[in-house]
Amino acid sequence: MVSIPLRKLGKNGPNLPAIGFGTMGLAAFYGVSLSDEERFKILDRLIELGSTYIDSSNFYGDNDDLLGKYFKKYPHQREKVFLATKFGIAFLPDGTRTARGDAEYVREQCDKSLQRLGLDYIDLYYVHRIDKNTPIEETMGALKELVQAGKIKYIGLCECSSDTIRRAYAIHPVAAVQIEYSPFSLDIEHENIGVLKTCRELGVAIVCYAPLGRGLLSGKIKSPDDLEENDYRRKFPRYSKENFPKNLQ
Repeated sequence: MVSIPLRKLGKNGPNLPAIGFGTMGLAAFYGVSLSDEERFKILDRLIELGSTYIDSSNFYGDNDDLLGKYFKKYPHQREKVFLATKFGIAFLPDGTRTARGDAEYVREQCDKSLQRLGLDYIDLYYVHRIDKNTPIEETMGALKELVQAGKIKYIGLCECSSDTIRRAYAIHPVAAVQIEYSPFSLDIEHENIGVLKTCRELGVAIVCYAPLGRGLLSGKIKSPDDLEENDYRRKFPRYSKENFPKNLQ
């Protein structure tokens, strides 16, 4: 079996597999979910292959609950896994989504994730979306308290600007920034955006999501019609009937 190369998480984090596993597709957005037992088999195989950085979110359907059931059934697997989850996307009474990063919400969501996961701590806790109505300093202050309380080990940000990274880092070291990065999404390299440059300067790891272009580079999808009717990728311009053939060229 070929071993997966390791990459360091931030300045002071552990060495992790360069290829992790994003669990969004296990529970949400990519069609009908599999049974718990079928999903457990996927997790077993991941760990067997050495892809032990597992990335979840409280926004990904029942993912945190699924992982909680998995670790309860197979407690020996927990010590093999570096587990990340996220908070920050909230639903308003009318069903629309918003971002929340106020201190009370940070603490509340961390406790809820710990309860669903059945764990004492989370290895890496991400701010899933930045709350523009709450200073990032307040969000990071609450996360810093969670680190000090032993509830989380490392802090991450998602989909953020260079300025936000710097302001957050001034409160507490940021271990990772998760953002889309693939041949179809190279924005972080642009000088005027500066995310990649800032992360390199501060020693923040870039965790790429959708590195295969949301499946385009997998070789499995030959046409937009290959996607299930409720697959959210049908809404993306790159998967339109006009653009898809050009993106495969």
